[in-house]
Amino acid sequence: MANVGYARVSTIDQDPTLQLDALAAAGCAKVFEDRASGAWADRAGLRSALDYVRDGDVLIVWKLDRLGRSLPHLIETVATLEKRGVGFRSITEAIDTTTPGGRLVFHLFGALGQFERDLIQERTRAGLAAAAARGRKGGRKPVVTGEKLERARVIIAKGMTVREAATRLKVGKTALYKALRG
Repeated sequence: MANVGYARVSTIDQDPTLQLDALAAAGCAKVFEDRASGAWADRAGLRSALDYVRDGDVLIVWKLDRLGRSLPHLIETVATLEKRGVGFRSITEAIDTTTPGGRLVFHLFGALGQFERDLIQERTRAGLAAAAARGRKGGRKPVVTGEKLERARVIIAKGMTVREAATRLKVGKTALYKALRG
């Protein structure tokens, strides 16, 4: 069983010393580092740390946001570790999934994250339904307006190709083809 650390700073100018000192004090035998935005899911140091840890090890971070910025990514990563028999510990938030209390706290985070996603989906569906009831249709406005479509039909009837008509009307040929078919 080994404590494995992971430290991340967002820019080259930032100094990871605070994190590295905290990870050393937590007894990390090996520490992996990244100098990259937390928004990037594919980080070389994190990938190496996840490949390195084995059943019984504990992955330790200084703070939750060092592992990932989004709650779904964080939950997915910790769940993957848990399936492999690897614990997770965040020093600052005092979360330790190797203890029953730590697992409870982390599962509560997961439940809250799922609840948040469900609420967003529900509000989106309600907003779309309300807009549809008012006669509004989602998406971009059509590029080929009714006036441009009529002009296109006239100039195509006079012998111009659809490509030439699209260029003259300043619309894409694909959009014009679609409007002519529709």
